[in-house]
Amino acid sequence: MAESDWDSVTVLRKKGPSSAQAKSKQAIAQAQRRGEEVETTKKWAAGQNKQHLVTKNTAKLDRETEELHHTRVPLEVGRVIQQGRSNKGLTQKDLATKINEKPQIIADYETGKAIPNNQVMGKIERAIGLKLRGREIGQPLEPKPKKK
Repeated sequence: MAESDWDSVTVLRKKGPSSAQAKSKQAIAQAQRRGEEVETTKKWAAGQNKQHLVTKNTAKLDRETEELHHTRVPLEVGRVIQQGRSNKGLTQKDLATKINEKPQIIADYETGKAIPNNQVMGKIERAIGLKLRGREIGQPLEPKPKKK
């Protein structure tokens, strides 16, 4: 009856130090004194929200130097959008809904703050019926002939 001996104790597994204890400076120093191999690595951006970190290039773009410069929509185009929109009796919100964009995009285009996007410009052109690109800005948009 050695299996049911009440006086003996069987240890199945010894618990090691918890992760917090193993990472402490004291635990690392003890392991080094014992001659154990200790690997330490510094985690980059550990415990911080650095996914929206301002890098060197984005800071340069914000300052808009000559070498890294975003072109903006000319104010002339913004005025044409405003005139065309008012001629059709549309508000910024109505025009935005019509072209499936946010009202803020229309406001940015009208004030000249937007970075030009040909898809958005094309949608606005078709909605207000005026050219916004090329040499003939403000001229009526000729409808394309239907394919036979």
